[in-house]
Amino acid sequence: MTGTGPFFDAHFHVIDSRFPLIERDGYLPGDFTVRQYRERTAALDVAGGAVVSGSFQGCDQTWLPDALSQLGPGFVGVTQIPPDLPDEEIALLAERGVRGVRFNLRRGGSAGVEHLDALARRIHDVAGMHIELYADARDLPELAGVLAALPAVSVDHLGLHAAGLPHLLALVERGVRVKATGFGRVELDVPRALRAVLDVDPTALMAGTDLPSTRARRPFAERDLELVAEAAGEHLHRVMYGNAAAFYRV
Repeated sequence: MTGTGPFFDAHFHVIDSRFPLIERDGYLPGDFTVRQYRERTAALDVAGGAVVSGSFQGCDQTWLPDALSQLGPGFVGVTQIPPDLPDEEIALLAERGVRGVRFNLRRGGSAGVEHLDALARRIHDVAGMHIELYADARDLPELAGVLAALPAVSVDHLGLHAAGLPHLLALVERGVRVKATGFGRVELDVPRALRAVLDVDPTALMAGTDLPSTRARRPFAERDLELVAEAAGEHLHRVMYGNAAAFYRV
């Protein structure tokens, strides 16, 4: 894909069996190393990105520093942590390039929703970190009050479902960011959802590959970024790079 300028890949995974992996629901992913990520994205103008913990990595912290050291400048991490992780360890993660903590409400492997409010506030106070939600947007009304009051939040994969889009947009109005990722796993009209988010807040949308697209109905394709670019229009640079680079403090 060419002609869109630098791309900040706001959501991808590195899977390396040298480090602990957890089988979930009978599924254990194959390797997708930094080398494989580089090869797969060679045709994209990747200038940085956020490598994100999957459910299969639980709260293990050994793989992420290794991945970030290989990825180099411009790349940051999003991890999963237990709710009782001491402040000094949170600060150390931030020093190593971690910018966010993921709550995987769909697959598990992270802290539970009951810890969302307290942990989100603590990581922000200690290290300026935000939270990221992998959740079905149809479930967002139950969390809306908590999420809207938090200092920094993003939602993965356009909230997954068309019926949840109004709930997602209501949170975008209140400052929540949205990842334009995982089109092979969503149940919605992607161009319509992209335009709807942009209409509410063009600084909210962040593009990413979701590579290697574990358990998605279809993997990432370059056409996915073309859809984002077409929807972004005059906001192309901020959606492909600027919004995420600012959110992740790169």
